[in-house]
Amino acid sequence: MAAVSDGQPALVVNDLKTHFTVPAGAVKAVDGVSLTLERGKTLGVVGESGSGKTVLSRSIMGLNVAGNAVTTGSVQYEGKELVGRSSKEMKALWGRDMAMVFQDPMTSLNPVVKIGRQLTEHVRAHLGVSKAKAQSIGTELLHSVKIPEAEERFDVYPHEMSGGMRQRVCIAMALACSPEVLFADEPTTALDVTVQHQILNLLAGQQRDRNMAMILVTHDLGVVAGRADEIAVMYAGKVVEQAPTATLFSEMRHPYTEALLNSIPQTTKPKHTRLSAITGRPPDLINPPKGCSFAPRCPYARAKCHEEEPQLQAAGSSGHQFACHTPVGSPAAKEAFETNLAEGLPQTLVVAGRLTASEDNSTGWAG
Repeated sequence: MAAVSDGQPALVVNDLKTHFTVPAGAVKAVDGVSLTLERGKTLGVVGESGSGKTVLSRSIMGLNVAGNAVTTGSVQYEGKELVGRSSKEMKALWGRDMAMVFQDPMTSLNPVVKIGRQLTEHVRAHLGVSKAKAQSIGTELLHSVKIPEAEERFDVYPHEMSGGMRQRVCIAMALACSPEVLFADEPTTALDVTVQHQILNLLAGQQRDRNMAMILVTHDLGVVAGRADEIAVMYAGKVVEQAPTATLFSEMRHPYTEALLNSIPQTTKPKHTRLSAITGRPPDLINPPKGCSFAPRCPYARAKCHEEEPQLQAAGSSGHQFACHTPVGSPAAKEAFETNLAEGLPQTLVVAGRLTASEDNSTGWAG
């Protein structure tokens, strides 16, 4: 493992863009993202499907190798620029310096190769050790991710393990070479709630023990609430709000962040309470709307929001940033909401609890 110098961030991302060229134009999947990830810290990246979270992680790691992908901007690791490096150069960093836990462990593992062989091949490829030493390391890794009877698990195929066990194997493979930076891309997808909790606790424990920096990608603010030091909320390929976790939840300013939080089921609410959902659909990333991309779905949008794109601005001295003309809780937002509510706009009716499933199917409510 290449140690990051004391006081130096693990990663510095500046104005990173990844556009995919298709016949209809350029899909702006990541469109000018800047982030700093400190060593030993966790950054949560949150947003709906299609917001650019996964593409951002892959762009930082140099995994967007499709012929139609163009990545520009800057990604610095240990003060060295990564954007523009060849796949061969990046392979020297994968595993040893940066690693990723992917969404679906069933597709991340080879279904016709036994677990032990996949794990030892990974270890030998990156560490250059003997087969016996690789097996010893592999067994230790399986124990570290809390897989029972680790020695016996070496001789089973992925389909013989549960989803949670497969995800633990993927985590073990990602941790094999003690990377400085770990990307966890929706690591609990398709797992039941209990197993999700176990996997997230496992990642947190491994990060703490290894002093890794981690980027935790998810669509659920609840997942990162107690597990991230800082949260970046993405929408339409951009960061629309970023702050230390406690600050974000106590002083959130962007309407999209508020909408994500309101969509989380609350056990404190009465039974059969309808879930709040965000009306409309994410924007077309080839032809995004003029002004703020969230304006067509925002209950606080006014004329300026549809004309001028807001830029990230500081909110206080805590590192809190947001990009919004009518931030949550401001007089302008309250005035715009009352105006939009009077006009019967669906997004305001959802917030006011006046819209039923039959009135607007785009809310995603169950009837």
